Amino acid sequence: MGVGAILEPLTVIVLLFGGTWINRVTNTSFSPTYDRRQSFGYSRSDSPDSLESGYSSPKSRDGLFSARSCSPLPQISDDRWHKRQLKILGSSWTVSSPNTEVFKDRVLSRLLRKLPFLVECWYWALVYWTYQLGRAFTAVTLQEDTVDVARSHALRLIEVEERLGLFWELRIQHFFLNHPLVMKWINWIYSFIHIPGTIAFLVWLYYYTITRNRINEPQRGKPRGAMSGSPAGPLLYQARRRTLAVCNLLAFVVFTLWPCMPPRLLSDPDVEGPEGELSRSYGFIDTVHGANGAGSVWTENRFCNQYGKSDLYPRLRSSALADCLVFSAAMPSLHFGYSLMIGLTIMTIPLPSKHRRALRLRLGWSIGLRLPSWRRMVCLALGFLYPFIILVAIVATANHFILDAIAGALVCALGWWSNGVLLNLLPVEDYFLWLVRIHKPEPSSISIIDRLSEDWDSEDPEIRQAVIPP
Repeated sequence: MGVGAILEPLTVIVLLFGGTWINRVTNTSFSPTYDRRQSFGYSRSDSPDSLESGYSSPKSRDGLFSARSCSPLPQISDDRWHKRQLKILGSSWTVSSPNTEVFKDRVLSRLLRKLPFLVECWYWALVYWTYQLGRAFTAVTLQEDTVDVARSHALRLIEVEERLGLFWELRIQHFFLNHPLVMKWINWIYSFIHIPGTIAFLVWLYYYTITRNRINEPQRGKPRGAMSGSPAGPLLYQARRRTLAVCNLLAFVVFTLWPCMPPRLLSDPDVEGPEGELSRSYGFIDTVHGANGAGSVWTENRFCNQYGKSDLYPRLRSSALADCLVFSAAMPSLHFGYSLMIGLTIMTIPLPSKHRRALRLRLGWSIGLRLPSWRRMVCLALGFLYPFIILVAIVATANHFILDAIAGALVCALGWWSNGVLLNLLPVEDYFLWLVRIHKPEPSSISIIDRLSEDWDSEDPEIRQAVIPP
């Protein structure tokens, strides 16, 4: 990997710290006496999800999200405790948890008040490393026969795809192998885009739904008191962040219970017997980890997308990976699951009313065609292209079967609709923050539920569909 071993993690660090900088609060200070809510009178007790980053006025309780709100409403009974409502499978009950606002003037709390995106960096690291440690634990406890089971599952997937008429992986890979320059770019996309692209998306979504909606903060191109970001506000960002976490959880369960070998490892020359011959007969080629591949620190680690012995890869023999069993899950494909979630969010993200003016195309004297605004069309194009390119990359490089991508889409759908279950962990977060004596601030932004005017329609179906599941 060479220089890439430094540059690739550095890219992630730059994205996280860059996101922290562009999403900083410019009209606050580290002074413990600074009251950033003096202009609008918002309080912690008025927030429908105060531990989930967002302001809300009291009237929002009867607004757009009241019927299907995914956020438990903290109610402060005294200075020390919240009452939070937990919901599971239609049942709900109330628990008490500490109110960390008493720590708001401590040094770390003031730092988070100035740089609120640091909280998101912590969330991302928590989700990512919990997932990686889970994969690591599964790798360490991996039994020798699990590799054979994973190979059998991969061959079974091929049989299912052949019956469904979906076994296109070989034709797709052969097509791109006949175009070496394009194949080189596809290898690069698979190796380098997944994690940095997801982080860049979270940085942008936070900026567009939260930072640009800080009504008490003047910004370039936006006067104080105005909102220029997505009217969905913080609730949309929080839902998508939780969706990623649920996707990781579901994927971990699936690949632990049903391990599946990626197609590129079916060509292992050391596997004997009829199953080994059948596996090699398909002729899948590992284009990412080969001599002319584009392996990265994200794809060449002991827990990367592999089931097999590391001596299959001559480039890794001298490393610490040489005598370990490396693996990860081909089923489901989080590469595609993440990209689909990102694409759907971009396609459906509510735009400010001034950016939603439809284009009209006249076809003759009496026929007219109403088109979406050009910004919406850009969102639709980008939202389609990103998951499509990732889908091509994971199949052309023989890292996933088409059914892996379909499973990734199902995981994305389940995470999209069920992410609210993670809000039941907010009392745990309350206790953790209380133990470390830190108060997590609420950024001074509001969403459409707080803005009642003719320009911000609380019954807008675009906003309702993007944020609230039916």
